[in-house]
Amino acid sequence: MGVKTKIFYEDIKPFFDIKTLEETNNGESHTVYILDDEYILKIYEEENIFNIDAEIKLLNYTSSLCVPKIIKNDIFIKGKRGLLFSKAKGESVKEFVKSTHLEQIAQFLKSFHKITKDKKHDNLSSFGKSELKALIKKTGNQVFEKEFDSLNIELKNDGIIHGDLFLDNATFCEDKLTCVFDFSDACEGDFIFDLSVVALSWCSNKSDVLVLLDAYDKSISLEEFIPYLRYASLYYCVKRHLANRDYDNIIFKKKFKELV
Repeated sequence: MGVKTKIFYEDIKPFFDIKTLEETNNGESHTVYILDDEYILKIYEEENIFNIDAEIKLLNYTSSLCVPKIIKNDIFIKGKRGLLFSKAKGESVKEFVKSTHLEQIAQFLKSFHKITKDKKHDNLSSFGKSELKALIKKTGNQVFEKEFDSLNIELKNDGIIHGDLFLDNATFCEDKLTCVFDFSDACEGDFIFDLSVVALSWCSNKSDVLVLLDAYDKSISLEEFIPYLRYASLYYCVKRHLANRDYDNIIFKKKFKELV
């Protein structure tokens, strides 16, 4: 989340009567405001209507899960489309991730994947090997190239994945998961890759990874999972490198050196 498009009360009034308007500052993809501490306004930056409608469709048929509930979907501010969601209780986990957090996020993803298995999405996979190879070529980074060439992994198309379930895209209240949000990067993809993105952000050691795997699917071995974890690490290192952002905390060999 974050603010790129500055808005004021008069911009909101044609669509929604509010008393308070609060900027957020923990993200960069889209503009997000909190309204009256009850609603979330998300203004899509450089996003076409086609992809927004795909996100709405996805949220509607996964509405039985703790995903954002859409209040209004016909908001246009300063030439950009916005959606108004109800605001879930709680906050994102900032520092210490507990086993109960890992178990709940794994169980959410398991339920999400059960609903989205074999489903089609208007966004095709943006996390595939050909897409990553093209991104690495843009960086000209030989370390990235070497890591990519060393990975023995074939990604599947299982159904729709979240793709960006980092710590700041979920909220908990009294250690209970209340909402998973930001489905802008959702697309068709590999379910185990989706889980590996969670491990990359939420897990600090081998024990954490084992808790996550056990809660999601006991049949996934650590040996099977490690290549996915390395792939997710490489993918997001490359993305952050291209965006001139720090990626030291998600380098696989540094964060999970005990696994290899």
